[in-house]
Order: sequence, then C-alpha cells, then structure tokens
Amino acid sequence: MQSFLNSIYSVFNVMFSLPEHLIEPITFLPDFLKEALIDSLNLVPFLFVVFLLIEVIEQYFAKKKHLLVFFMKKVGPVFGSLFASIPQCGFSVIASTLYVRRILSRGTLLAVYIATSDEAIPVLLADPAKIYLILPIVLVKIILAVVVGYIVDVLVTYKAKEPPIEELKVTVEKEIEQEEGCCHHKLSDATKTKEFWLHPLKHTFNIFIFILIVSVILGFVIDKVGTEDNLAKYCLMNSPLQPVLVSFVGLIPNCAISVMLTILFLKHTISFGSLIAGLSTSGGLGLLVLFNKNHDKKDTAIILSILVVISSLTGLIFQYNVFHINKLFSIFGIDL
Repeated sequence: MQSFLNSIYSVFNVMFSLPEHLIEPITFLPDFLKEALIDSLNLVPFLFVVFLLIEVIEQYFAKKKHLLVFFMKKVGPVFGSLFASIPQCGFSVIASTLYVRRILSRGTLLAVYIATSDEAIPVLLADPAKIYLILPIVLVKIILAVVVGYIVDVLVTYKAKEPPIEELKVTVEKEIEQEEGCCHHKLSDATKTKEFWLHPLKHTFNIFIFILIVSVILGFVIDKVGTEDNLAKYCLMNSPLQPVLVSFVGLIPNCAISVMLTILFLKHTISFGSLIAGLSTSGGLGLLVLFNKNHDKKDTAIILSILVVISSLTGLIFQYNVFHINKLFSIFGIDL
C-alpha cells in the first residue's frame, strides 16, 4: 500500500514539475509570462477533475429538472440558494427562463443569482492551498440569498404561478430545450454520453484560457507598477468604492468575470468583501436570459438594483469588519 501511495505521489510530482521544466528554459519569454503559464498549466488537471464531477451532478439532476423547480417553488429561496451554490452550469439560466414566465417568484430568482458563484468554486477547488476559502464564500452567499429572497417575496405584489406537477414538467422541458449553458452547450443535451466527456474538456480549456489571460495581464501590470501592494492601491484596495465598483463588474454575464475576481482576490488586489460583492451579483448567463426575455424592463431594473445595492452593502460590511463579522469564521480556523 505504501509503495502504491509513493507511486501516485511520484506521478503527481512529475506532472506538476513538467510545465516548469518545459517553460523555464525558454529564454525569450519574460518572467511574468513564464509564471502565468506555469501556474495556469498546473491547474489544468485539477480543473478537469472538478468539471468532470460537476458533469456528474448535472447529468443526475438533468433528469429531475421539473422536481427541482417544484421544490424551488414550494420552499422558495432556501431551496433555490442551496442548489445554486452547488458548482454546476445552467441553473441560473433555467431559473431566469422560468421567472420570465412568472413560474418562479422574484425572491427565488434573486436567491439563485446571489448564491451562484459561477466559476469561483472550481478555480478555488483547483488550488488545494486555497480550498479553505470556499466555506466562508458559500456560507455568506447562501445566508445572504435566503434573507434577501424571503424579504423580497414578502414585499413583492405578484405571486408565482402554481401549475400542476405534470404541467410544470412539460413547461420546464419546453422552456429550457433551446437554452444554452456555458461553452455554448445545450442544457437539454446534459444527459448525452458524448457531453459527459466533451463538455468538461471544453470547459477546462475555456477556464484555462481565462486564467491564463488574467494571470498574464496581472503579471504584466505588477511588473510595471512594482509590487502587488502597488497594484492594490490602483484597484482602490480598502476604499469604500471598491466593493461598489466590483458589484457592477459582477453583472457582466460571462463566467470569465468570476474567474477574474477570484484571481484578483488571491493576488491580494481586491478585498474579501469586494469578492463577495462581485460574486453575489454574478448570476452568470442567467442575467443574459433576463436581459433578453424579460419584457418588463422596469422589473429587470429593480432586480439588478437590488443585486447591486445588497451586494455592495454586504461587501462593505466584510471589508470594514462591521460588528466584527469576520471573526465568525475563526470558529472554523479561518482568518479573513
């Protein structure tokens, strides 16, 4: 058994040292580019395993979409936020599509958006040294999503429709048949065997490119300004404006945004509060569906305003440690 574990350890050592051995001898590349390439390539195996696990989750729940929506309607923001917090692709798209038909309540939709972390969790999972950050991020976003969701549902004037379960099943299948998740794959194709391998590969490649681009840009900027601390100053670190501005950035409906925000936080360029603010407004492609299909533009504006205001305030609370809130995670041995 010991020899088997030693063999696995040796394989991992060779695998992680390979990018460095291949790239370091390339003399014409600047140091920041070498570092970005090595760090990004080292994440690829972890990313593929993570996205393969996510694909298993998606394929399992793809056959039960109507039941998920049924429970999300009955339990509301609690179920919506808990399920949205699981790394998966397309749930915010499904929620937005059903909200446009007023099958889901506004509070439930907001809970889904706030709890969705897009690619932040997979990126952190791919870096074993940063996995501990997942717990505070997920907990804060779920609690915020549930509270905001129920408050909004209490204040909202209309109620979501209550179609019978069989009618709901037909509606769900019909509504999401043409919708796309990330990587432009059809959500209705989630149960196909071909997609089980193809989508994780495409997703891994896309996220690798996002990470590489952000890392190269950050490396270049740091090389010019001198240190990460100098870059942090330019990014308004510790300024009350940073969480507000980052919350607007999070509204951009692309998973590259959550990748960028996560890397900026890991580089100590934005605060934990700003990361929470940006990830709480980052509803992924679901926001794009809302923009395109919700004919009530005033309603869309209200949803986006609530997202920005709540996310910004939450970001500021954590940035300035109001009521010593950051100490709550010391119970788990996490120092924010």
